[in-house]
Amino acid sequence: MVTRKHLRFPVSLSCTLVHQNRFRHAGSVRDLSAKGCCVESIISPFTGMQLAVHLHIPGESKPILIDNAAIRWSGSAGIGLEFLTVSSPQQDRLDRMIQRLIQQLQIKPGL
Repeated sequence: MVTRKHLRFPVSLSCTLVHQNRFRHAGSVRDLSAKGCCVESIISPFTGMQLAVHLHIPGESKPILIDNAAIRWSGSAGIGLEFLTVSSPQQDRLDRMIQRLIQQLQIKPGL
């Protein structure tokens, strides 16, 4: 069993995976944490491959930019990414997104 350091939240976000500023591939983020995500995409990357990730957040005009992420696994369940480098302003935006997800989990209808 894998023990996670950060909570994962189920999401449905579009993203763009960018490899070496040349190749851009669309993807769908299925879960998100403070340090990574799981993405569905048609690409078949290799473990260790590094790329940039643009997380497209509904209602926001600009995506959250992850400067450098590493492929930790890939297979039929998607692609597991670890966020390696995120600039401070982008990290703040990601942290706010995670806080919103935490709040959504704590508010349960009927309670």
